[in-house]
This record gives sequence, C-alpha cells and structure tokens, in this order.
Amino acid sequence: MHDLMIRNVRIAGDTPAVDIAVDQGRISAIGPDLSGAAMTQTDGQGMFAFPGFTDSHIHLDKADILGRCTACNGTLAEAIALTAAAKAAFTQDDIYRRAAGVVERAILHGTTLMRSFVEVDPRIGFRALDALCELRDHYSFAIDIQLCAFAQEGLTQEPKTIGMLHEALTRGADMIGGCPYADPDPDRHIATIFDLACEFDVDVDFHLDFDLDPGHTDLPAVIRETRARGWQGRVSIGHVTNLSAMPLPRVAEIAAALSGAGIALTVLPATDLFLTGRDHDRLIPRGVAPAHLLRAEGVVTSIATNNVLNPFTPFGDASLLRMANLYANVAQISRDADMDAVFAMIAEDAARILRRARTLHVGAEADIVLLDCTSREAAIRGLPRVAMGWKRGRQSFHNFRGQILRPAAPNTSASLPMP
Repeated sequence: MHDLMIRNVRIAGDTPAVDIAVDQGRISAIGPDLSGAAMTQTDGQGMFAFPGFTDSHIHLDKADILGRCTACNGTLAEAIALTAAAKAAFTQDDIYRRAAGVVERAILHGTTLMRSFVEVDPRIGFRALDALCELRDHYSFAIDIQLCAFAQEGLTQEPKTIGMLHEALTRGADMIGGCPYADPDPDRHIATIFDLACEFDVDVDFHLDFDLDPGHTDLPAVIRETRARGWQGRVSIGHVTNLSAMPLPRVAEIAAALSGAGIALTVLPATDLFLTGRDHDRLIPRGVAPAHLLRAEGVVTSIATNNVLNPFTPFGDASLLRMANLYANVAQISRDADMDAVFAMIAEDAARILRRARTLHVGAEADIVLLDCTSREAAIRGLPRVAMGWKRGRQSFHNFRGQILRPAAPNTSASLPMP
C-alpha cells in the first residue's frame, strides 16, 4: 500500500508512459504498470511529469507596485529611483501580501523552487526580510524559497548597509547579493560582498553589466574574487546584457572564463527587453544575453522572472514557461535540442544554481508537476496547461482542464416538411 500512485505519465519524450509511486514524501518506484494499491491514486492521462520549475532570480519584495510609481522613460536609472522612493513606505504586511500573490501565481504555474532577492538598506530596513522569512515558512508546503540579502543601491557610498547585510545573514537570509553598477566603486563593492559571503559561508549572486556597452564590464573583478576566495560553483550573475552587444568570438571567450571560474549566468528576458536600448528609435536591440550559446560552452545558465508589475518590468505573471518561450522567440531558436536546452534553463539547470538536484528518480523528494503535453520541447513551443503538482508527495495545486461549451445540437425535426 503506497501513500500515492501517479499513473500513466511520461518522464521523457517519445517513451512509454510509466507510474510513479510515492511513500513518506519520496519517490519509491518508477515503472510501467506498477503493482500495488495506494492511499491516493491519480491518472496522469499521459501528461509529462517533472520535478517542477525553478525561478533562480525574482524580486518578491518590490512586486506589484505599479500603482505607486509613474514610469516615464523606462530606463534602469528611473526604475531604481522610483522603487527607492516607493519602498520607504513599504510595511511588512504590505510586502507579505504582494509577495504572497506572486508566490501563489508561481505555484499555480508549476514552480517548486525559487530564489528571491530581498533588499536590505536604511530605507527599507529589515521589513522586507522579515516579511519574506515569514512567507518562506508559510508556503513551504508548496515551494522552497531561498532568500538573498541584496544591496540594490550600493555599499561604498552607504556603509551602513554593510552592517545591515551582516545582520540580515544572522536573521534568516540564506545568501548575499550585490549590484556593482549602482556603486561608485564597483570593485570594492564586489570585494565587500565576498567578504560577507566568506564570513558566513554562503553563496553569492550579483546583478552585473546591465547595459549594452561591450567595452565596459565588472565581470573581471567577479571572476578574480571567485577564484581568490575559492568560491567556484557558488557564484551567479544576472542580466549581463552587454553580452548581447558582443561578437560571437568574444562571447565564447567570456563563456570559457565563466565556465572555468564556475560562475553561473541568469538572463531575465522581460526586464532586459524592457529596459535596454532606450536610446534607439529604430531597430531596437534585444538586449538579452545569448544564454543558450554560453550553455553550449559549459556555463550553467538559467532563465528567470526578475520583476513582476513594477517599474523594472510593468507586466508579468510568474510563469517560467512563458518566460522561456519569450527567450526562445528573442533568441530565434527552433530546433528540438534548443527547446530542450531552454526547458533545462527553467528546470534542472536553474536548480543547479541554487545547488539543488532536480530529477525524478527513486529516492528523490516527491516534487512532481504534470504538464498537459508529452515532452519538454512541446512545453516550450506550446505553453501547455500546468495541470497539477505535488510537494514532497502532498498535492499542492490543481488547475482544472478548460472546457469548450458547445451549443446544443439543433432540433432538426421541427424543420422537416409535414407528411
């Protein structure tokens, strides 16, 4: 007698359907026509099963604030300034409520693992951190959330933030993040973030090179510090939009450097498209780093949400499938192998950045999501319904299948001629 049996699902394209048995929150068997009864049984109807999506870069604390900001120019500087002004008035309850709305949408879209940045500075204090620590606990039944204490507005010009980040790592933050382009001394900013990471033995995530200038980069400092501190495999960078302005041989050189240093890369298509290229009035650059090309060179890469309904990204629904499909369109890729790679960047590759293994195998935690399609490639191409999901063997959501309501068949007998 198993705790749960999910029958008739596919775990790889073009393969026979299998059953998945779950006991005590873990997968206990996978195979065709498994024998035995179960306390709970679900017919997967031939759908595609996987461990759920991973959002490796999102800002829950400043989501859904469009009504408080009036963006006019759509630039990065404006987004930072508007958000800085708005966040001074954030309350802990307000942050929790807005963040919970995004998390619930992410759950319904099949996300089971997430890294959220949380700003810590003299304007917001610890209100955002306290709200998201509470939210992390409340929603652990459906999603694992990793919190990155983040210096959005610099460090060297505001040294009080350094002490606050230190405290954040003692009161619930899982890791540390920095934003060198917002600091007058980027190299010192990077070194300070690494100092904190080494003191607390935590991973590092930087927002980096968020422009289209191929001649300017803070990447060498990140690579240098990563190697000097022995932090290979524990550092990730987001945006790096200037890669989209570089010739392919230069991109390959940077890919080799990132791979060699064990630094992962996350692209944020919605934000990168919205904020970059504002100085062009025609043939506007896409501004999205070619993650699939770097992945082919050995870099761990991911595609993530970043912001939802704020001056950085005035739209969004926390759907990683939609974000991956957007990336595939922007990158102009179409082969099955490309679609499989893009799926990996919102699934197992993204989970690697959070240092989590995410595959369906016997002994794994029973985090299982069903997509109403038969393969990873079909998921990226067709944006299927995310049907249902389980977290550690407990069902956490269900999106019921849509139904077409056809009109009743006409009564033709009334129009027949009388005998």
